Amino acid sequence: MPFAPDVTETLARARADLRMGVPVVVGDQLVLATETLTPARLAEAMALEGSAVLAITARRAQTLKARAYDGELARIMLPEDATLGWVQSIADPADDLRAPMKGPLATERTGDATAHGTALALVKSARLLPAAVIVPLQDADAFARANSLTSLDGTAAATHLKQRSPLHSVVHARLPMEVSEAGRLHVFRPEDGGEEHYAIEIGRPDRSAPVLCRLHSACFTGDLMGSLKCDCGPQLRAALAQMGSEGHGILLYLNQEGRGIGLANKMRAYSLQDQGFDTVEANHRLGFEDDERDFRLGADILQTMGFSAVRLLTNNPRKVSMMEQCGVHVAERVPLAVGENRHNKDYLATKAAKSGHLL
Repeated sequence: MPFAPDVTETLARARADLRMGVPVVVGDQLVLATETLTPARLAEAMALEGSAVLAITARRAQTLKARAYDGELARIMLPEDATLGWVQSIADPADDLRAPMKGPLATERTGDATAHGTALALVKSARLLPAAVIVPLQDADAFARANSLTSLDGTAAATHLKQRSPLHSVVHARLPMEVSEAGRLHVFRPEDGGEEHYAIEIGRPDRSAPVLCRLHSACFTGDLMGSLKCDCGPQLRAALAQMGSEGHGILLYLNQEGRGIGLANKMRAYSLQDQGFDTVEANHRLGFEDDERDFRLGADILQTMGFSAVRLLTNNPRKVSMMEQCGVHVAERVPLAVGENRHNKDYLATKAAKSGHLL
């Protein structure tokens, strides 16, 4: 079947389906993303023969005081009268302070949770809240065919979700900019159908010497809207200005909004911060880790462009160690402490205290 999609292509389909509220089959489990779930599909899932559970990450389970017997996740048993509102309140912390009593929540402690972990990784990669209603199926292949659902081999999907997709150079062209008329923009596209990433090349950097480099994660609010809640916009502009002043440099613009959780979830985190939680606590209450970004993408792009050593503009030691682990030598860490104001003072303090940033 030469036209049949491979696992990478099927995963891309599955992400799109989940974002639209369409269930997918992972191994022998039916998976429904909680964020896009509808009352009708919840009722249909609850009516199936298998016992439905709500899978959430251990981070979210900790907030809800639910036992995460499976290590990185918890399988909450769904009561027979579970409503969509109740299910989504477990996944979304927006009303946690207003309605904190959601339990007691009984969680599964026996059985294989491998498919549930794969399902949560898939939902995360779709930039949705990391929670899913999951129901075991007697004949998963037949069920998927009968309902025209995307079906994934659980083992193959788990392997691919742990790997970073290869990036391919699509095009590059001259881009005169305010900081330097000698600029070029390179576009890199991942094989998995994910978002493209960009490299802005200032001048003609010597490939045999450490290049001044910045790994910058996309920040719509800071980079474009001038948000005062973070230091991203000032860091972006300061990095480009320094590269323009020195006459050369590489700024990698990685589409990993909100530390890799996406703009919608980032806004959810902002809402939680308005309730009094710091940036790390907000991510944890949503069910995410402190930082979900993959900085290996930056190393891949640099090596594709012929660079093996950098002078890295960063305050984040994690970026330095990741470059080194991926074979890109960090000859110097160049501090980039700019953009502090009264709105982000506590945010920057949290990054220093909890995330190890050197500020």
